Amino acid sequence: MNVHDSERLSGLLEEAGYVAVSEGETADVVVFNTCAVRENADNRLYGNLSHLVPVKAEHPGMQIAVGGCLAQKDQGDILAKAPWVDVVFGTHNIGSLPVLLERARIADEAQVEIKEALETFPSNLPTRRDSAYSAWVSVSVGCNNTCTFCIVPALRGREKDRRPGEILAEIDALVAEGVLEITLLGQNVNAYGSEFGDREAFSRLLRACGSLQGLERVRFTSPHPRDFTDDVIAAMAETPNVMPQLHMPLQSGSDAVLQRMRRSYRQERYLGIIERVRAAMPEAAITTDIIVGFPGETEADFEQTMHVVREARFAGAFTFQYSKRPGTPAAEMHDQVPRALVQERYERLVALVNDISWAENLKQAGRIVEVLVAEGEGRKDDRTERLSGRAPDNRLVHVAVDPAVGVPRPGDVVTAEITYAAPHHLVADRVLAVRRTRAGDVAERASAPLPGVLLGLPTVRSGA
Repeated sequence: MNVHDSERLSGLLEEAGYVAVSEGETADVVVFNTCAVRENADNRLYGNLSHLVPVKAEHPGMQIAVGGCLAQKDQGDILAKAPWVDVVFGTHNIGSLPVLLERARIADEAQVEIKEALETFPSNLPTRRDSAYSAWVSVSVGCNNTCTFCIVPALRGREKDRRPGEILAEIDALVAEGVLEITLLGQNVNAYGSEFGDREAFSRLLRACGSLQGLERVRFTSPHPRDFTDDVIAAMAETPNVMPQLHMPLQSGSDAVLQRMRRSYRQERYLGIIERVRAAMPEAAITTDIIVGFPGETEADFEQTMHVVREARFAGAFTFQYSKRPGTPAAEMHDQVPRALVQERYERLVALVNDISWAENLKQAGRIVEVLVAEGEGRKDDRTERLSGRAPDNRLVHVAVDPAVGVPRPGDVVTAEITYAAPHHLVADRVLAVRRTRAGDVAERASAPLPGVLLGLPTVRSGA
């Protein structure tokens, strides 16, 4: 979701006349789009801001803007800690950035604007996408849950849902531009429809995506186990362009910890969802998020998490050590787990996740997959040139380039056989076919050199 917000910020600035600088050049405007989920985000922001002090001193007129969740949380504290910042804006008013930059320039003083409620749904703003073939589409913003470790609801607000027609119109427009793959976004994406009282709105939306001509791949993130219903599983299994892939956060396998987290499901329900997904889609790859060391977590609690990992056999997992966030109930809990113990449990969990993901990847050897080629040069090993992309189940595949079959462009689709598996990627050295796509045509045109250069416009680099 933050990546999508960064695309909107870039789109807004381009519409206002700014031009992105080349890598290594000094920008006139630097934008930090921040996260507040983990403490490391705070450290990274203020570290990066410190590094820009001498750069700004050498470039009079340079502007620095800070937006996103950390700006929403810290507000005026950012200027107190970094008075060389020119603009601070929140999660509800990213559309104000160009105006705030102009105000700061004219007034020669910092501008702070933090709205407490959403005024314009972000997807109505211009977007500068880096990908010709893939796009994010927000179905909702905000969150109605009250997980004790999470500060997001306080920063993003209550859930706001878009109407289905508006979402489908945006997807239609993206497909007309050459996009083959869309990812539906929501803080709890499968809670979509709660604002207008339709409990099956998300499954209907998935099925509606299946009727859009030219849309080849549909994904979504992240669903909440509480809202994961059988009609969604049926829609996934019965809609051909909905990919056999599911990322569903677990957070903990212990019922006691889940209760303290205020997560409204338990281990049995979570594993039951996975069982039903695999019954409907045996080839589905399932990934998750797990927090280690939540306050009060005992060795028995941790072993329950390890048990769920063994039972679920995840294709991969984002694993995190619990990070105390001021303003959350969990930060005030007295039974914080010692850092050394958290680290030890974390290492055991990562080792198990890697072993299982490798074993699951080994099962892919010999399978024929369609790889949607991504941007970038790919990789070379053993003198074999390879490009990288994603299989339908979202596994990362490094596929060989075979000029005899065809050289794919970003956005083209390669049919190949999996010949090697590692814990976090697959290799496909036997190429069967290359399908050129509209997305590949768009990427090829975008990479062609321009006949001239743009002069006289301010430049901007946005960063997260």
